[in-house]
Amino acid sequence: MLEKFKKKYIGDKAFYKRYIFLATPMIIQNAITNFVSFLDNIMVGQLGQESISAVATVNQLNFVFMLAVFGAASAGSIYGAQYFGKGDHEGHMHTFRFKLYATLFATIVGIFIFLTWGSDLISLFLTESEGASTELALSLGMKYLRIILIGLIPFAVNQAYATNIKETGQTVVPMIAGMIAVGTNAILDYCLIFGVGPFPELGVEGAAIATVVSRYIEATVVIVWAHTHLSVNKYLHGAYTGFGIPKYVFRKILFKGAPLMFNEVLWAAGVSAVTQSYSVRGMNVLTALSISNTVGNLFNIVFIQLGACISIIVGQYLGAGELEEAKDADNKMIFFSVSCCTVMAILMFVCGGLFPQIYNVDDNIRHLATRFIAVAAVWMPFCSFSHCSYFTLRSGGKTLVTFLFDSVFTWVIMAPLAFVLAHYSPLGIVAIYFFVQGTELIKNVIGYFMVKSDVWLVQMV
Repeated sequence: MLEKFKKKYIGDKAFYKRYIFLATPMIIQNAITNFVSFLDNIMVGQLGQESISAVATVNQLNFVFMLAVFGAASAGSIYGAQYFGKGDHEGHMHTFRFKLYATLFATIVGIFIFLTWGSDLISLFLTESEGASTELALSLGMKYLRIILIGLIPFAVNQAYATNIKETGQTVVPMIAGMIAVGTNAILDYCLIFGVGPFPELGVEGAAIATVVSRYIEATVVIVWAHTHLSVNKYLHGAYTGFGIPKYVFRKILFKGAPLMFNEVLWAAGVSAVTQSYSVRGMNVLTALSISNTVGNLFNIVFIQLGACISIIVGQYLGAGELEEAKDADNKMIFFSVSCCTVMAILMFVCGGLFPQIYNVDDNIRHLATRFIAVAAVWMPFCSFSHCSYFTLRSGGKTLVTFLFDSVFTWVIMAPLAFVLAHYSPLGIVAIYFFVQGTELIKNVIGYFMVKSDVWLVQMV
């Protein structure tokens, strides 16, 4: 029994060497990004509760946009990893063009929505709490949003390039670009928020400017490297000598990718709807959630990036027609990801309560944030399995299934449950948060049977 288990779920040294070599730069990049985001959150927190709520609300809205761009890029990645695995660099080039056009289109739509309905969207998350002003939070949020819009285009272009680069196995360069960007962001945050040296004291506007500058720097590093290393980025050969995409390629990507693009947007919007339901319990809840989510992001980086690697490695196996190897690698990667996540969840449960003490907020907000962190830690391993199941299904082009698995589930189960419990139940907000997060168990059952059915073992190119 033990030998059978080890054979199915435990890989050899060569397997883990390849997996960890691919994942480590992505984990480091994400870790640095989230740590700087944590420092940014703390610095903004020194400006008062309204500032935290304003930035958290805009970032929640921006999260929907970022997932829309990620979905647009991921639609091309379904075929990109398989084209690369097959050695078809022209096909890989066409997926790059698709990503570039799709991410820029998503950006134009996003900017239009934010400029037209930004104030209304921010107001949805702001509910009066004792000692907090929704008017001030809305004013600060709009100032932050107007500046953030300037950095949306470089973010979109960077996603098109970085995802293609990662599909070739070159994950170090996006990591280095991310490190340079977040380092710049951290320094400018400190200087522009508090007015250090010759820099003006700009508060939340300073935080927004730092974010925009860092995005331009990250995109510049990635793009310049890609075009000066054409030997490893063969998909760029001829990428700009024409602008068309063969109809059959475009139709394939659009057919498989459309559910994925809509899924990312609807899922992110669903998560925002859940947060909006929580926020009716007061701005204190929104502030505590902002702290909890920021801390949670520090601990969930491992399972997020290990899960993302599944789509690359499994996609390459599928593209090469090695279906049994793809299945074997998937089993081992899922087990490894969930195991690592369990360790991180234990650390988060034990140590997570220390982080809210750093924030300049009331004790009741710190206490509430600590309890949110504990709940998130309990459910984190279950989130890891759902995440791995999602990327497994996506690697085989089962985007309609992932659409049902992810965004439809969020809107049909999570969002209504959060709305009903927050508006009509006598439960406290922590209990509501626990039950809503607990719906991950349902996704685990669905994900297990979908992965086990092998419907995703498909060579599409």
